[in-house]
Amino acid sequence: MRGQAVFNDTGKVIDFLENTISNYAVLVLGDVMLDRYYFGEVKRISPEAPVPVTRVTHEQATLGGAANVAHNLANLGCKVFLAGLVGDDESRRHLDRLLNTSRIGQEGLVSDGRPTITKLRVLGGHQQMLRLDFEESHPVGGKAESYLKNYVSRLIESNTVQAVIISDYAKGVCTPRVCQHVLKVCGSQGVPLVIDPKGTNWRKYAGAPYITPNMKELVEAAKTEAPNEDRAVKALADKVRKRFNIGSLIVTRSEKGLSVVNEKDAVHISTYAQEVFDVSGAGDTVVAVLGAALASGMEILDAAHLANLAAGIVVGKLGTYAVQRTELTTAVRSGPYSLTIKGAER
Repeated sequence: MRGQAVFNDTGKVIDFLENTISNYAVLVLGDVMLDRYYFGEVKRISPEAPVPVTRVTHEQATLGGAANVAHNLANLGCKVFLAGLVGDDESRRHLDRLLNTSRIGQEGLVSDGRPTITKLRVLGGHQQMLRLDFEESHPVGGKAESYLKNYVSRLIESNTVQAVIISDYAKGVCTPRVCQHVLKVCGSQGVPLVIDPKGTNWRKYAGAPYITPNMKELVEAAKTEAPNEDRAVKALADKVRKRFNIGSLIVTRSEKGLSVVNEKDAVHISTYAQEVFDVSGAGDTVVAVLGAALASGMEILDAAHLANLAAGIVVGKLGTYAVQRTELTTAVRSGPYSLTIKGAER
């Protein structure tokens, strides 16, 4: 079934965004990153090598990876806790300043000797010209792993958080042991858990209630090629869902929108963006909105409609962008197809 953004109760969704969302707390566990951008203009080629010379006009740093998921939640008005690995370096200090500004809890951040993951992008005009990654991605172990597991258990068992999100970028935090520990604790306490997956080793997510792959990740997990079409997506999702005992798959499908596939439903929701400018960070927005909505007890289909609407806003922005609660509320009030995104700048 292909559906439009018709909520079961639009008034309840608006009330959630405007009045009650601040009542809920969400824990984000995953690969924390700092995204740095150098913006400039290109007018000539270097005499030293056949490369463009970029005159930097300004720079910007934003929260990336799991930290961007946390940033989205904070912008929506949730109370947010963040857990993951960071280094003892300048990027960590820059990250701390951004997290403090967004009032994101940092007690769950721990160091195991590696640097803070940092992605540096150089843009000439709106064109990305270069990306530099500063990272080590070996699996977390020893004391850092124990700290993360204990921190997660403490927040969940004390009823401090109403939902948990695992944001896996395959950089070392989301090991099978860590993922299965979180699954076990959330399951025992009845806390919704949403996983944004990475890679083909979905055995570590086995038994998860909600997983949000993009089309490429779904194909990789199924080990079967398939077109980005409704019937094929449903067949692929059913195959993966049964293999790994997953409750619901929420598949993000670029220009085709989003699909929810579970034992009961197979609903395909059309995209809302009228012009796509940059898809980076859209997956973070989807998982964040889903986590917040499920924390409130919202049904999965309404949560998916809301997440897809938020993604339609984000893809019209340049770079990693955290959706604002006011713009999402406005979109719900005025209708999804009122989104007119003309390459909006930040």
